[in-house]
Amino acid sequence: MKSNKSNQPLRGLRILDLCEGKGDSCGRYLADLGAEVMLIEPRQGSPARRAAPVVEGHSLYFATHAANKKSVVLDVTQEDDRTVFYALAQQADILIHSRSEIALQWLNEITVLVESDESHLICLAISDFGDSGPYADYVGSNAVHMAMAGITARSGLKDREPLLPPGQLCYEAAAIQAAWVALVAYWQSAHTHRSGSIDFSVFEASCQILDPALGVTGSAAGGQSATKLAPRGRPPEGKMYPFFPCADGFVRICVLNPRQWQAMSAWLGDDHPYTDPAYANMAKRFKYMREINLLIEALFAKEKSADLVAEGQRRGVPIAAVATPQQVLKDHHFLARGAFTDIDLAAGLQGKAPAGYLKINGQRAGIRTPAPALNEHQPSFSTDRLALRSASPAQSTRRPLEGIRVLDLGVIVAGAELGRLFADQGAEVIKVENKAFPDGLRQSLQNKPITESFAQGSRGKKSLGLNLRSEKGKQVFKELVAKSDVVLSNFKPGTMDSLGFGYGELKAINPRIIVSESSALGGSGPMSNSMGYGPLVRASSGLTGLWRYPDDGSGFGDALTIFPDHLAARVSAVAILALLIEREKTGLGGTVSLSQAETILMTLSTELLSESLQGGWLAPCGNRGRFDAPSNLFSCAGDDEWCVIDIEGDEQWLRLCSAVGRQDLAEDQHLKAASGRLAMRDYVEQELSKWTLERPPQQIVETLQAAGIAAAAMARINELPDNPHLKARDFFRINTQPGLDAPLLTENGPAGKSYLPEPEIRPAPFVAEHTRELMRDILQLDEATIASLIESGDLEVMTS
Repeated sequence: MKSNKSNQPLRGLRILDLCEGKGDSCGRYLADLGAEVMLIEPRQGSPARRAAPVVEGHSLYFATHAANKKSVVLDVTQEDDRTVFYALAQQADILIHSRSEIALQWLNEITVLVESDESHLICLAISDFGDSGPYADYVGSNAVHMAMAGITARSGLKDREPLLPPGQLCYEAAAIQAAWVALVAYWQSAHTHRSGSIDFSVFEASCQILDPALGVTGSAAGGQSATKLAPRGRPPEGKMYPFFPCADGFVRICVLNPRQWQAMSAWLGDDHPYTDPAYANMAKRFKYMREINLLIEALFAKEKSADLVAEGQRRGVPIAAVATPQQVLKDHHFLARGAFTDIDLAAGLQGKAPAGYLKINGQRAGIRTPAPALNEHQPSFSTDRLALRSASPAQSTRRPLEGIRVLDLGVIVAGAELGRLFADQGAEVIKVENKAFPDGLRQSLQNKPITESFAQGSRGKKSLGLNLRSEKGKQVFKELVAKSDVVLSNFKPGTMDSLGFGYGELKAINPRIIVSESSALGGSGPMSNSMGYGPLVRASSGLTGLWRYPDDGSGFGDALTIFPDHLAARVSAVAILALLIEREKTGLGGTVSLSQAETILMTLSTELLSESLQGGWLAPCGNRGRFDAPSNLFSCAGDDEWCVIDIEGDEQWLRLCSAVGRQDLAEDQHLKAASGRLAMRDYVEQELSKWTLERPPQQIVETLQAAGIAAAAMARINELPDNPHLKARDFFRINTQPGLDAPLLTENGPAGKSYLPEPEIRPAPFVAEHTRELMRDILQLDEATIASLIESGDLEVMTS
């Protein structure tokens, strides 16, 4: 746990954290980036200190989610403590709370502060559904959000029950979006001198981050939207990214483009039936995919996964082993990159957990200090203060990132999404592209001039057609760097250096430049050159191995997801904005380096720490919750209709029994405590299923939510546009996109209900649509020079 200020761009930012079990990763990530995050706890301590899993009296959840934070105990019933709280809040920049019991106790003081004319405090409230809309009083859980956001319906295998993804992905991903919102609000406040309250909903964030119905889809989708691709039920076993058993487990491959198929075909030998070059065409090959996969299965069957991965890399075939959590914790690549760190929980009790999301300026921005003891710190902030505030306020309607110029070389989902986040907030985002190397999102199965997926991921951007391989094209790019703030890329590691655009070269041109790179496994380490496909990232990080049916060793259920692309984009966005904030003080830029696999590891921090302490604990658990029962998916009346019922604690168990009319279960002494319910969960679930099978899911949800129990009907993504809660909270916007047959339904901003301006929804660009404009406006080139660069092929312009 080393301290290195070069990877702490937010040092001096002051945050009060009143989260208790929801949104905790928001403060943790901001603390990783150097913010001073102070937990305000009641005298008995935050409930997060007792959150499962618990080993020898220590909450592993608290250990992973409160690292780098400070702890101060204040009692709202004591006048002196109220005075201290008020003083701290006056000094703080941001207050985060999760509408928890302690936050509600302090709500009066918080409201007075936020509404004060002199206050600059930003209040970020993170709750399951927000404080308005028809579901505002619903009880949420990770499983509830998975079901309601349309994720569960697409997870699993055809002809089987849906499969809840592992971990707490909704809460972990939403917390990172909350961190993005917090920093955007801070940046806006610094320039407008205006602050206020933000009503942030985990449900809305879940609809945007994990597998969004209205977001970017992968390159294999041919530009189609998720709503058009998703079947009503679960998909058949994946042809696109198939699994193959081998001598010591499974491997997964992604053979998509002609070059990859040629490499795979050569690996199969020269005597199989599919050597004809015509099979390089993906559509033709897919007609025979079952037969081709049988050949690959026979080739791989007796080989070890490590040998197959090495051979695949040598041949240029994208491949990864489906790693177990035990293998992940010992993985030589992750260890070489410092992706894990030791955590001391008590004398003689040490575990291993993911260290942090990414690297800033080449150093891990991760755990520096362990989770604090209760009331370990003094109720005062350090004398260091970031105090980012312009001399004179701008208009409050300004878009937060106005004046920031971003050169966006990003491609496919993670690349598109990162640039869009900045464009939505007012930055000038220039997509640098070349027709010879088209972004996969521009590929259309219908041969349209623009695709729905590209329109979702690149709305509000401008397109510059530029040849980065010619000398004059390189010079144009360098001149743009001199007048820009951020460069984004997600190429294979080393690509930017090979083009002559490594950070050292760009920094020499513009010391204020911030360069962000994202790749599958990071820019260093023995496996850094692995090809960056999401399915392979999930396999390498252990997520895929956990995302399966417990009764089927090969029943992997993540065929349709594109996780973690949208999350990885937000992790990078937060770090970039942190460096922009620091740059206001230092005048210097810096670097952000992200491994998508390590983003996944961080979402499983608690689970991996538990596995390191209790070998074999982290195994696929399917739809069952680990810590109480009933916590599962239940079949309902209707065709493939399901609902989540997810209780937590003895009181909720009694309310459930009352709601379903089973007083006999409430009186059963064997079921009084969670331990007994877990021991008898087969019986409990069987009895509850008798009730759910006779009722449609919405009736079940209304009955149980009225009783204060987390429950949700499984939604399909094509139903989300009609969701009354999303509509009531202005989740949707319309994008009138040229090149599409009809206006495109798109998502609103990331903040939920807030005082921040909404994004200006502008269409995505056609290829090279803005080349002339950008050359004139930014580089002040005359028409003759522009025409000459176009004629020589250094620049490209839009063609009709």
